[in-house]
Amino acid sequence: MIPYVRRIEFEYGRCDQVSPLIRRVVANNPGPFTYTGTGTYIVGHGQVAVIDPGPDDETHLAALLAAVAGETVSHILVTHHHADHSPLAAALKAATGAPVIGCPLPSAQPDEGPRVEAGTDLAFRPDITLCSAGPAAAGPGWTLSALPTPGHTSNHICYALAEENCLFSGDHIMGWSTTVITPPDGDMTDYLSSLQAVRGAGFETLWPTHGPPIREVAPFIDAYAAHRRERIDQILAALEAGPATIGELVPRLYTDVDPRLHPAAARSMLAAMIHLVRKGRIVAEGGPGPGARYRPAL
Repeated sequence: MIPYVRRIEFEYGRCDQVSPLIRRVVANNPGPFTYTGTGTYIVGHGQVAVIDPGPDDETHLAALLAAVAGETVSHILVTHHHADHSPLAAALKAATGAPVIGCPLPSAQPDEGPRVEAGTDLAFRPDITLCSAGPAAAGPGWTLSALPTPGHTSNHICYALAEENCLFSGDHIMGWSTTVITPPDGDMTDYLSSLQAVRGAGFETLWPTHGPPIREVAPFIDAYAAHRRERIDQILAALEAGPATIGELVPRLYTDVDPRLHPAAARSMLAAMIHLVRKGRIVAEGGPGPGARYRPAL
């Protein structure tokens, strides 16, 4: 069982000091993919960085500007290009002059299947491209470095704050829910590898963009990874009983899930199928896809 942490104390628009170097302002955009809303983080004092500005929302922009009144915003960092994370970066840049840092999407990705995320910010264009590990931004008393974590999206970047040995984990690891991985941009193989990269770094705290911090990092990541492996094992066991399509497997393996969510579950299963084909564990007739028939590899 994943030891979820879901209790969070906040008010929309209020700036809360959540650690010595970190403040948080939560946007009023709650939903099935955002939990209570987007938590925008402000790092430092006097000269500050803003992480994941959030959705294109004038009220949230005003709250952020009020929170940093009298200070200098020197950097705007974005974990990835989804519509609940990056769109406000442009307006915040216009108000503060700070450059936007992040990893751009390599190319336009088709939006196939049902909507299983908050939407895509196709206009996201960082001023400073950062797609590899290394220094990201620094100011008086704070240092941020980039940790690439592809999987949820191909361009997902987490940011580590050295002074507090913590990680701003975006949507890569969240305390309230598992992470959506939906092809073609989401990739299960990359995701599992990225989980282990975070696990091996030894962070004391994870600060997801949605929900409260994760304090027991190692056991949480272990449970997160175990959940993915259990789903994969379920698929393999089901295919041992005979070839099947994703449409046939989802109702059998997701009996505890509201049928209205089965289309989203099918997208997650597709990511697992692609991973298993890549590993040589199963075969997809005609190549992996939503309508393919899958069977165990000989």
